[in-house]
Amino acid sequence: MVTLNQRLDEGAILVLDGATGTELERRGAPMSTGAWCALATEYAPQTLLEIHEDYIRSGADIITANTFSNARHMLEQAGAGDRVAHLTRQAVEVAQRARDRASGGREVAVALSLSHQMPMVPGDARDDPSLRPPPDVVFANLQEVVAAGCEAGVDLILLEMMSRPVHMDLALKAAEESGLPFWCGLSARSVDGKIVSYVWEEYPFSDCVETAVKGRADVVGVMHSNVHATGPALDILRRRWKGPMSAYPDSGFFRMPEWQFTDIISPADLVDEARHWVGKGVRVLGGCCGLGIHHIEALAHLREGSGPIAGRRAP
Repeated sequence: MVTLNQRLDEGAILVLDGATGTELERRGAPMSTGAWCALATEYAPQTLLEIHEDYIRSGADIITANTFSNARHMLEQAGAGDRVAHLTRQAVEVAQRARDRASGGREVAVALSLSHQMPMVPGDARDDPSLRPPPDVVFANLQEVVAAGCEAGVDLILLEMMSRPVHMDLALKAAEESGLPFWCGLSARSVDGKIVSYVWEEYPFSDCVETAVKGRADVVGVMHSNVHATGPALDILRRRWKGPMSAYPDSGFFRMPEWQFTDIISPADLVDEARHWVGKGVRVLGGCCGLGIHHIEALAHLREGSGPIAGRRAP
């Protein structure tokens, strides 16, 4: 991370990988109706290894361990609540092995994905409020994932799909306690022409921004948001955040436990959008659900030629 942070300070563009969970699904790995992609680490480790390797060879500077759904309250839905530490360590180790095999000596960081994902309604893209644990349990569960990731030697923590401030605070605290660098990715939607939080029926996007900028993240950005909502969401974020931003959108839509690969944006069109995001201060580019190897390969061509930006933290 020392080298990557130095490149950020100098205004360079870093390339994050694309989707892990939906790429596993695309390649035939089984998805769990309770824990989505989490168990694929155990069921399809070779496929997961190949995905990480492909992203590295496509130009990714950061690859993301398959830990998005590893919180105990998610794994319990699949009868695997006692395997949090094991699955987290295994996911990190697979990513590290891919780096050893594919990086060719290039600096590549392994990130721990940390989300406040909650048990979801089958066949839908929303969680089930009746299954949300109380905040103290959520915090303990997030700490458990972070501890296992740190034990396995991750370089960075990615707070992903942050969209509910009450849970964002817990994720930010768990990440900061680790002592590792951490980045915060917010998720947004466009509803009736307005940019709102991904869980827009509960919180406005501005509340998520305010929560994020009060944390101590090195990078704050917009992720798992439709391509067309990403630019306007970045504009809202930039009004409050003066450090480097990240952008890694999704394409398609979700029906738990499967991603619908519908109207996926082309790599060329993604690059066109990304050029505008770089102009807004984005310095980390990648892809989320629905976006894969060819998208990252295309984004890697934007790595050079970026100019200096403001300091790495909010004032």
